[in-house]
Amino acid sequence: MEYNESNEMYLEAVYILEKRHGHAHVVDIARHLGVSMPSVTKAMNQLEKQELIVNEAYKPITLTSKGRSISEEIYNKHQLIIRFLEQSLGLSPDEAELNACRMEHIITDAMLEAIKKYISN
Repeated sequence: MEYNESNEMYLEAVYILEKRHGHAHVVDIARHLGVSMPSVTKAMNQLEKQELIVNEAYKPITLTSKGRSISEEIYNKHQLIIRFLEQSLGLSPDEAELNACRMEHIITDAMLEAIKKYISN
């Protein structure tokens, strides 16, 4: 199943926040992504309907096993693209991060495999 760019960004944010702090709250996700809390709430409702997160009132948002698997894949793709942009093009970490955020949602599996191959050489 494919997910849209917005859903991927929110899933990755929950994953990163859980990894860094052990939890993710709406306010933390909003701050991390630079979006409003109502936007986060709307996205969390969508992700919950897709069974990618558990979102109980007054508790941290947590990834389901399915959500964790997808978010790890998104995160790993993001990190791989960053490494590629830094190593192959000599971009600064900030510039590589900015571009990786945009690229991770549109590159094909073939391009991702080519990047993996390039980095492993």
